[in-house]
Amino acid sequence: MSPTAQQTQSTQPAEQIHQNLSAPEAIAPPVKHHQIVIVGGGAAGITVAAQLLKRNRALDIAIIEPSDKHYYQPGWTLVGGGVSPIDKFIRDEKDVIPNGATWIQARVAKLDPDRNRVITEAEQVIEYDYLVLCPGIQIDWHLIKGLKEALGRGGVTSNYSKDYAPYTWETIRNFKGGNALFTYPATPIKCGGAPQKVMYMADDTFKRHSGVGVNTTVMFCTAGASMFAVPEYSASLDRVVARRGIVTKFKHNLKEIKADTQEAIFDVTTDNGVEEVSLHYDMIHVAPPMSAPDFIKQSPLAGAGGWVDVDKATLQHTRYANVFSLGDASSLPTSKTAAAARKQAPILVQNLLSLIQSQPIAAEYDGYTCCPLITGYNSTIMAEFAYGGKLAPSFPLDPTQERYSMYLAKAYVLPWLYWNRMLKGEGFEADIFKPLNKLLRR
Repeated sequence: MSPTAQQTQSTQPAEQIHQNLSAPEAIAPPVKHHQIVIVGGGAAGITVAAQLLKRNRALDIAIIEPSDKHYYQPGWTLVGGGVSPIDKFIRDEKDVIPNGATWIQARVAKLDPDRNRVITEAEQVIEYDYLVLCPGIQIDWHLIKGLKEALGRGGVTSNYSKDYAPYTWETIRNFKGGNALFTYPATPIKCGGAPQKVMYMADDTFKRHSGVGVNTTVMFCTAGASMFAVPEYSASLDRVVARRGIVTKFKHNLKEIKADTQEAIFDVTTDNGVEEVSLHYDMIHVAPPMSAPDFIKQSPLAGAGGWVDVDKATLQHTRYANVFSLGDASSLPTSKTAAAARKQAPILVQNLLSLIQSQPIAAEYDGYTCCPLITGYNSTIMAEFAYGGKLAPSFPLDPTQERYSMYLAKAYVLPWLYWNRMLKGEGFEADIFKPLNKLLRR
């Protein structure tokens, strides 16, 4: 369906019209129009914009992004583990916006796909012919009672915020022993391996450097029923926690932090129902609940769970033909990682260009994602998989094994590739190994 045929004459929001009638001196911001509007200037949005412009410099692309800083969020685990300073993973947003794209520094308040427009919190109306949604994920700190008030002091921390990742390392480095808890929530989250990565680095620090390991109990408290969703990688992680003596507590969903008594309150699913359990902590790293941004949940574009409802192969919206989505806010049934977004981007770009050119939409995403599971300061499992948990290694190696080379890749190679290749719209480097991998798997 042509988006042009769907368009209607733009109007101001009703509340703005009402304001104008009651206060003639108020002037509504002028309506803007762009051929392609990308909501979100993070990893997914910048990559898509860069790839589109590499294919066609004449495209009129606007990126709506409120932040003046751009963050390499996979690096926050390295910050929390004391490997790198936070500044290494921050750039000015203006420096990553692709040449030829327009940056609209604003926060989206409403999506109106029936009239092909986006409305910002400042009531700016931005019309589009085609829309790409990739605003990232919303962190719902408030869903854990007492967490917002406790964060950043008393041993309560989270690498899921740039504001607290440095405090994670401070807490680990100064830990004197006791219970060290690492949690995983009942919701989808970005970088599903991150709650474990920092745990293994903390355990290394306790045992090898600070000497408090003998007086410390490390616990992984997860709402899930296993260490990882893909059985082959979960089995490897089972061996890691057994070797380290880490206590695993499955089906434990954190619901409250009592900072004054240093208690973590969990809802624990048992055969007899849900029971409330209290665990004492001397430090706790919290992976908070997450969800799609509210402006997506409240829009006609949302599907089950509030995520942007797209076809899992084409990344095109299931009801609005001129809308696409990728990354953390999409409904794609795969892990939410930067590596997934990088594999999704060329599929979306090809299909969007096909739509613009009135050609069949044929490119398909296979669900590829990657989660470099740091298992210590010198080892990483490069967990790569596709839809259905199918292993999808980029290299002709057993991907379930811990390797020092993969740790080096995580700590040093991947950040460089992000800034210098991914955000520049370049292709996926490991694809050159695909023919060799297929040959070796015969």
